Amino acid sequence: MTETANARKIAFATFVRRALADARATRAWSGTEVSRRTGVSRQTINRWVRGDWASDPEAERVVAFCEGLDLNPAAAFTALGWDRATNPRTAPTPPPMDPDVEALLRRLVDPNVSDAEKFHIRETIRYLAYRPTLSPDVRNSSKEAG
Repeated sequence: MTETANARKIAFATFVRRALADARATRAWSGTEVSRRTGVSRQTINRWVRGDWASDPEAERVVAFCEGLDLNPAAAFTALGWDRATNPRTAPTPPPMDPDVEALLRRLVDPNVSDAEKFHIRETIRYLAYRPTLSPDVRNSSKEAG
């Protein structure tokens, strides 16, 4: 194990120990109560305290632990060495948007377009979005008729 990985484990274990000690001292919560309120199992919390983990803890569990104890998750992320500002998760590139949809979106945010027109656009989009999908048989028969 590298020195950096070991230091991160020690820092996170210290963070978790302090959080547990604070929960015991100020709220009289047992380990079982902390587990219940955070949704993180006692086994996981105990592994964190011992620094006994091969891969980083799951971010969702760390956040749940912190939120259950009214702690800022950023402190846990710092202890883990997660720099959220310089290492953001890369979001998948959204598919290209249809030009007609882009035009509608521009009209919906344009302050020069009346509220009545915006209402009409939204109602039309809502109708199209939630109307029943035509079965392939119906679509094919309409092509043949035209």
